[in-house]
Amino acid sequence: MPWPRSTDPADPERMRAGVLATAAAYTLWGLLPVYLRLVASVSPLELVAHRVIWALATVLVVAGIGPRRLALPTRSRWRAVVAGSAASAAMLALNWFLFLWAVSAGRDVDASLGYFINPLLSVALGALVLREPLSRLRRVAVAGAFLGVVWLTVRAGQVPWIGLALAATFATYGLLRKVAPLGALEGLVLETLLLSPLALGYLAWLGAHGQCRFLTGGPRLVGLVLLAGPITVVPLLLFAAGARRIPLSLVGLLQYIGPTLQLLGGVFVQHEPFTASQLAGYALIWLAFALASADALIGARRTARAGGFG
Repeated sequence: MPWPRSTDPADPERMRAGVLATAAAYTLWGLLPVYLRLVASVSPLELVAHRVIWALATVLVVAGIGPRRLALPTRSRWRAVVAGSAASAAMLALNWFLFLWAVSAGRDVDASLGYFINPLLSVALGALVLREPLSRLRRVAVAGAFLGVVWLTVRAGQVPWIGLALAATFATYGLLRKVAPLGALEGLVLETLLLSPLALGYLAWLGAHGQCRFLTGGPRLVGLVLLAGPITVVPLLLFAAGARRIPLSLVGLLQYIGPTLQLLGGVFVQHEPFTASQLAGYALIWLAFALASADALIGARRTARAGGFG
């Protein structure tokens, strides 16, 4: 079955809502290291398991209090939907683990680089798989971002396998969510439901061997770990909702919000060193983001005029 062709947004309000939702998701992800420092005593794999369980509980609560019921696929499509959700769930869990491991191992630079590389992969997937057209300005933006990432990669002096793995897993997840027939909430329910048996089994094994920090860390740590549910669910719902409303290439370029916030937090909060050569690479990336934003704004205004909205 061929990949569906991406359609141009017919409603500027839909485009605007998609940009805002996606930008909000990346902003929350950019602030995630603040939370991770508070739960640093929990191992990355245990925290991934908790994220799965409490995220599932959170989305079920959201589904229960929401204004509508979950829109489930028909029986004839169920097998294909489950297969697609299993693939996206695997990419999501692997991305979570790699990111948490990198932060706990002091590989913050590699992790940040991964989320700078990821937009390039999203743009490539959007153009090659979904056949999304790229405007001239957006092509310039992609080229600028590519040069910035290459500069930062060369500075590292080695193949950034952590960054490449993080970029590949989340770009693939974004593609799978883009073409998924399920809505944002339904997709997240199914993804976490598929992962929950593995998560519960691992937590039970930790508990049986006295290695579960959730059971031994005290009330404060328990409360922080429980927050993993909403902290995980809210940006994922925003991302899934936004990605369905705007081109995947624009989703990829908006990704720069997250690692930029991580960079600012590292420099101004953690007081990590930031050299002039690093600034040159990041400046190219920020310029690319500004060009992509301008391109999206111009496109939305043109669509509004063509549709008689402005």
